[in-house]
Amino acid sequence: MNGERPPGDGPRAEVPPGPSAGAVAPPLVPLVGVKLAPTGRTFACDAGKLALRVGDHVVIDDDDGGTSVATVAVASTLRAATPPLPRVLRVADARDLARLEADRRRTADALSFARERAKARNLPIKIFRAELHAGAGRATFTFAAEQRVDFRELVRDLASRVHARVEMRQVGVRDEAKMVGGIGSCGLELCCSTFLPKFAPVSIKMAKNQNLALNPTKVSGQCGRLKCCLVYEEANYVEAAKRLPRAGKRVTTPEGVGRVGDVDVLRERVRVYFEDQPPKVFPAADVRLVSPPGEASPPGPEAADAPGPSRPPGEGAPPDDTPHE
Repeated sequence: MNGERPPGDGPRAEVPPGPSAGAVAPPLVPLVGVKLAPTGRTFACDAGKLALRVGDHVVIDDDDGGTSVATVAVASTLRAATPPLPRVLRVADARDLARLEADRRRTADALSFARERAKARNLPIKIFRAELHAGAGRATFTFAAEQRVDFRELVRDLASRVHARVEMRQVGVRDEAKMVGGIGSCGLELCCSTFLPKFAPVSIKMAKNQNLALNPTKVSGQCGRLKCCLVYEEANYVEAAKRLPRAGKRVTTPEGVGRVGDVDVLRERVRVYFEDQPPKVFPAADVRLVSPPGEASPPGPEAADAPGPSRPPGEGAPPDDTPHE
């Protein structure tokens, strides 16, 4: 069985956040994280007395009443959990691995046939994953499409080929990248297919706050949407930017009065342009905002966090952009 449906996925496999007052604490269970597919989700299973290492192939039970061959992704550790949990039955032997290879060949054949029939029927869909649930007598085909598609004839073609009940599941472009996997522009595996549990909203304002070039090829991921990693350091950039003058502001420096051209948030440096000399870079501590007439000059960039008006009225952070799903 190569289905991505988690073994024991349901209320019985959920671990509560903690015991309520007067309740008995759940027992400590040797949990191990396993994957049914290289780019699939990681599921917690009861390892029992088996000593397992990352990369081992194991046989686990599932809700369909059968067994599945999975790969250990997270080493065993004692954690509180509410039984019953999916169990690791044994380490996979040569016969189990041969069955796994046969299931993979059947899955690859079903996926190839599905793509061929979708193309023959001129359906504007991209089928990128097939899951054959032998024990449950069903097959799931996952696809991406920009619009609603009538695939009833395709379902009949697939059912006659795999001899099972066929389910078609449509996902978005981000979920497609998560399920397919790949290598990002950083040279590492995609975050979404390795460790990200869910997608966080990402906006173009995050790229602006980090002084990134707003080039679609630079800020977009494999899915064509804004990179998820733009979220990781956003809070640090926003907090550091509070201690720096904004671009376009008039400031006083040891070299005279000028206007801020750009700022280096991480190094806390400011490039100032003058009317009668070339631009120069100063540490943020050496730069002070020039206050409008009638207002006292702030002591420095750190005054942005102090009480009182540190910016002219009406000037503030731009509104948030619409997040990309």
